[in-house]
Amino acid sequence: MFYREAGQFKTTYRGDMTVFPILQDRIGIIVILVVAFSIPLFSSNFMLHAIMIPFLIFALAAIGLNILTGYTGLLSLGTGGFMGVGAYACYKLATVFPEVHILIWVVVSGFASAAVGILFGLPSLRIKGFYLAVATLASQFFLSWCFIRIPWLVNYNVSNAIEVPRRTLFGVHVTGPEATPQARYLVVLTIVVVMTWLASNLVRGRIGRMWMAVRDMDIAAELMGIKLLNTKLLAFAVSSFYCGVAGAMLVFLYYGSAEATAFSINQSFAVLSMVIIGGLGSLLGSFMGAALIFMLPIMLPQLMAAMGLPIQSATAEHISFMIIGALIVFFLIVEPHGLARLWQIAKQKLRVWPYPY
Repeated sequence: MFYREAGQFKTTYRGDMTVFPILQDRIGIIVILVVAFSIPLFSSNFMLHAIMIPFLIFALAAIGLNILTGYTGLLSLGTGGFMGVGAYACYKLATVFPEVHILIWVVVSGFASAAVGILFGLPSLRIKGFYLAVATLASQFFLSWCFIRIPWLVNYNVSNAIEVPRRTLFGVHVTGPEATPQARYLVVLTIVVVMTWLASNLVRGRIGRMWMAVRDMDIAAELMGIKLLNTKLLAFAVSSFYCGVAGAMLVFLYYGSAEATAFSINQSFAVLSMVIIGGLGSLLGSFMGAALIFMLPIMLPQLMAAMGLPIQSATAEHISFMIIGALIVFFLIVEPHGLARLWQIAKQKLRVWPYPY
């Protein structure tokens, strides 16, 4: 009853093309942002550190992969490697230029990941589909080998691990052991909100339409005047940039330290699962997929205990894998656009309720 488009008139093309054309959507996104920034006031440290921070980081990585796979139609299995490039680049920059604030290097490290993404995206002009997936999988294994075998990346540290330095922002520790979950969460949330807003404007503009044209039919897009090489490499660059920033935040604002195993092939498959379940070609779906896949193993033992069926953490992890696998098969067969499409259908039904169309 309250979700209606009737009476909300558009008098300009700009008003008709807004991201949130209905007033209730605009109010809803404001409420979500207010609640998100208010969570540190009433949430526990466990809630912030174990759930909210990694959820936001992996949602940003899913957005990066969605730009490449969902909007451009280029399958990639090297997301974990690109996240690792961002983390190692941030570590090198922070140690070489310690006078520059670490948060600047967290964002700048995405450009190093973008450069690597462009390098491995060059074959995309000649190959696609399964062969491109194999090529990006090769990049994952190559980058993982570099993280282990090149000690220069960790400044010849005997532990071969990234050690996060202590840094403050406005007198508050944001990295290092002294950093509180509240400070880390607010920094991660701010970066994710800004980059999501940038991605939203990017995919809805000229560049986004070029990506979607290549996704739908690359030959027709080339006949229309779209340069395939530039468009595909730009998609690889932007996608790798987002993944690189997510990887840097994963180490510097969540783990505190990390080894090369943190960016293994399992990480790539996890992010790909988030995109498939959340919805290809949807920024909202990236958040939905990240929320489901990351929070399910944490919330499942509590849900089972509330139902009177307590289970061990290891059992919950196995059950989570089974549920995620079943959901991937279900969405690939029944609804390829994932949870985002189901949410879109529900909103459309609310618009016309109680009428069936």
